[in-house]
Amino acid sequence: MTLPMGRPMREAFGETVTALADDDPRIVVLDGDLGTSTRAEVFQRGHPERFLQMGIAEQNMLGVAAGLASCGLVPFVSTFVAFAVVRPLDQIRVLIAQPRQNVKIIGGYSGLFVGAAGKSHQVVDDISIMRAMPGMITVSPADDVEAGLVIRWAAGYDGPVYVRLVRDATQRLFDDAYAFAPGRAVVVREGSDVTLVSTGAQTPRVVDAAGLLAGMGISAHVLHVPTLKPLDVAAIVEAAERTDLVVTIEEHTVIGGLGGAIAETLGEHRPTSVRRLGIQDVFGESASNADLLDRFGLSAERVAEQVAVLVRAAV
Repeated sequence: MTLPMGRPMREAFGETVTALADDDPRIVVLDGDLGTSTRAEVFQRGHPERFLQMGIAEQNMLGVAAGLASCGLVPFVSTFVAFAVVRPLDQIRVLIAQPRQNVKIIGGYSGLFVGAAGKSHQVVDDISIMRAMPGMITVSPADDVEAGLVIRWAAGYDGPVYVRLVRDATQRLFDDAYAFAPGRAVVVREGSDVTLVSTGAQTPRVVDAAGLLAGMGISAHVLHVPTLKPLDVAAIVEAAERTDLVVTIEEHTVIGGLGGAIAETLGEHRPTSVRRLGIQDVFGESASNADLLDRFGLSAERVAEQVAVLVRAAV
């Protein structure tokens, strides 16, 4: 049985930041001419006087956000990951991260799901970039519930934050009882044969894969890691100790992303066999979501197939 579908994370972003601004006059949103796509338009309707349309000039947008933060405001920068991270990287490093400005970078359209825009818009190394940035909190929520909670937390945190959101509706992993805590990983399924570690919207697909593995007689322990920095070292070590075999799965390059972070952590704290599933040092392609997941081995079925081979080879 697969998990139910939730709402797009971008809708959770637009609604949550707008509601927060009702009570916090410091919150402003800077948009890179993509508000209808990122749902920053929700904020524009609710607080037009605090919505700054910066146009297709992302380096300037991040610089303006840094200036607003230096004046005591809480700026949320909203655009696609390709334009939130890659294009203005120097501004992020020099103007936001180094002086530790209180800027929230909300990267929409992350990973493979960017409509039919193809590899020019598919950024699959943003976690690698942002978790390596000194002082940059890096978060990748699993669903719309967690996305809303992350935005709410980020508004109250004093310092730079990068939040990675996906474009389309995702499977819903959490209910309204869930409480997000920065730096905390979450066990979403218990098992004993193999530990599966995932992040972002890939985690619900991994939970489905664990169900398929159960049908093959393989018991999978699933750990969701929403915060890529800071990492929950204790939870990662504990999850590895359960099975002695760890497989990381991410809709992101395996170089420097979640897989790299888990391998680094376990290499230092608890040497364990780690296998990394994800995008293998290639750019994306233009195709349907289902075809992309199959192409890169990230659908529940393809994850289950690959994990089953690894488990049987380890016996």
